[in-house]
This record gives sequence, structure tokens and C-alpha cells, in this order.
Amino acid sequence: MLVIVSRFLHILPHTGWGVVVLLVDLTLVYTLTYYALAWIKQTHSAALIRGLLGIFFGYAVSWFLGFATLNWVLEKIATALILIAIIIFQPELRRFLERLGTGGIFKNTLFQRDTHTTSVIKQLLKGIDFLCKEKIGALIVIEVGSNLSEYIESGIPLKSTISAELIGALFWPNTPTHDGAVVIRNNQIEAAGCLLPLRDAPLQDLRLGMRHRAALGLSQVTDALIIVVSEESGILSLVENGTMTRFLNREALETRLFSLYKEEERHPSSRKKGLA
Repeated sequence: MLVIVSRFLHILPHTGWGVVVLLVDLTLVYTLTYYALAWIKQTHSAALIRGLLGIFFGYAVSWFLGFATLNWVLEKIATALILIAIIIFQPELRRFLERLGTGGIFKNTLFQRDTHTTSVIKQLLKGIDFLCKEKIGALIVIEVGSNLSEYIESGIPLKSTISAELIGALFWPNTPTHDGAVVIRNNQIEAAGCLLPLRDAPLQDLRLGMRHRAALGLSQVTDALIIVVSEESGILSLVENGTMTRFLNREALETRLFSLYKEEERHPSSRKKGLA
């Protein structure tokens, strides 16, 4: 920030092309910083990244204060951590570069703002109504801000338009996709039969099964909106931000889905992907 301010003060007395170059320069730096921070937020290892940054900050402080021994130790650790970080974040870096190459990183598409938004949500609700009525277990994940590519890649790619009939078919008993999760991204069903990690997520009701545990675990590491239908009772549950709301009715779920769309309209830069 001090460097940017000093550059601005240095060029401020000049007019013409120098000011234009400065504005473009600052815009590019801001854009790169924004998307770098957004990428860090989307990874599931944000705490690890903060730890790495803490070590580099300690290295800079020790160098400034003249702590030679501590500075030497941190320098050796920092050098090794650069290589370790590249190995640890190899999948995230690959996806980031792929999205950068296709221009996908600059898209803001939580909800495709078109006339089909209402009909798509209605189709999703209609499909969920069918699942609840027939007591067919289901796990539907709506990508919001966190990148769910690693879970999408574990399933069967579809990239299909959302319809009640397709949702019912994907979760129909004894089908290959029945036990997995359906992931919705960019106004479509991105993949089905996806595997979610069974994290150590405590459940107050021990009668709840693997779907609820997987949903709660995923909600603790991402901001995804997750819908669960119980196979035994047909009870509808909504999971987000590590919290599970059970015995949800159609009206409450419909309100939440439309409120998600309203949030995107009010804060279009805060979210990137999802259902439309």
C-alpha cells in the first residue's frame, strides 16, 4: 500500500499519459490481488496458507530487527516451504490456471440472470417434492463461492439442465448415481454420483446416516448450500455453514433458494457460482 501511495504522489504532478499508465497499473494490481485472495479463500487449506504467510512475516520481522540466528532458521524453513506449498496446492493451482486460461475465473455466475431463474428453481423444488414423497434418499449440493471441482471430478459429468424428472432419475434406487451427490453449478447439474468426504462431523441425532454426515462435513469446509432427503423418512434437511436445519417444508426451502438469488443481486462480487 505504501508503495502504491508513493508512486501515486510521484506521478501526481504530471499529466497526460503518465496518469493513464498509473491508473491502468493500479487497476491491474488490484485485479490480480483480488483474484489471488479469492482463490485462497476458495481453497480448503486457507488456514495452512495463513500459517505459511505467518512464517514469511516472521522472517521479515526478524530481518528488520536484526535477529540473525532466528532469521537464518526462518530463511531455511521458508525456502523448504515454498516447495512444499507447490506440492500441497498442486490440484488447486492446476484448476486455477485452467480457469484462468478459459477466462472462467473472471465470470460471476452464481445465478444466470435470465428469465429461466424462477422455472429452474421450481423444477428443483418439484424434483425434491417427488423424492420426499417417495422416500428416496438424496444429496444435492449447490456451489456458491467455494470451488467444488475436486468433488465434481469424483462423479459422472453431466452438464445438464435442471429438471424434476432428471433429479428423480439420478437418485432412483439401484442406479449408479443413487448413493452419490448431485452438484449444481452455473444453472445446471454439473455432475452426479459425486463422493463427499466423511469428516468427523458430530450429529446430535444418531439415527442420521451417511448423507447427513457428509453434508454437514462439507458445509464445515465450504459455503455450499446442501439439501438432504432422508431415505428412511423422507424428511427434508438444509445444511449450510456447519448447521443443519431438519423438517424443512417446501415453502421454507423455496424462500431460501430465492433469497440466495437476491443475495447475488445485492452483492454480485461476493459470490461466483451456483444455481439459477
